[in-house]
Amino acid sequence: MQFEGFTKHDFDTFNVDGLEARMQAIEERIRPKFRIIGQSLTDDLSASLGREMFLHIAKHARRTVNPPKDTWLAIVSNKRGYKQHPHFQIGLFDDHVFIWLAFIYELPNKTEIAKTFLKNLPIIKRTVPNDFVVSLDHTKKEAISFEEIDLKAALERFRDVKKAEFLIGRHIEANNPILSDGNAFMNMAMETFETLIPLYELAYK
Repeated sequence: MQFEGFTKHDFDTFNVDGLEARMQAIEERIRPKFRIIGQSLTDDLSASLGREMFLHIAKHARRTVNPPKDTWLAIVSNKRGYKQHPHFQIGLFDDHVFIWLAFIYELPNKTEIAKTFLKNLPIIKRTVPNDFVVSLDHTKKEAISFEEIDLKAALERFRDVKKAEFLIGRHIEANNPILSDGNAFMNMAMETFETLIPLYELAYK
């Protein structure tokens, strides 16, 4: 199957009231698209990285009251889970799509990854385009442009603060026409991941 793009209906999912109703809307509207996107990108990343990658789609299983404000897929080298590993991620809030290389707080070796990144700041600055963005908390919508962020300070915080995170990639506003063009979006997503592969590889050194 081919990905046909995201629609306003998909973003409106996050206006559905109630946990059960919103989870049902996510299951019906978004997860089928995630399966198509995720399988294609997982195959592409496996080929690019020369190792088998696995697709995980967020289940939001711990939620009992509050409906999710966003949802996502993750692509990782581990078959059992993704949160404790560097992973590639695509997801939606109500007003944008995010495309991330994600290092979240569950990473057991995030201090070592942060130290590696700090030692290689010039390489990272050369690798990442200025129109990419950085998030320091995956639960929040806000992101800082790569051009403007104090990268050293962000990585020192990632190293020193237990709950600190580091996600790098792109935000695409919900009204951007590229989101309704399945091929164009898939090309952008893979191009974003390809750009970030050097950082992914660096994290494993």
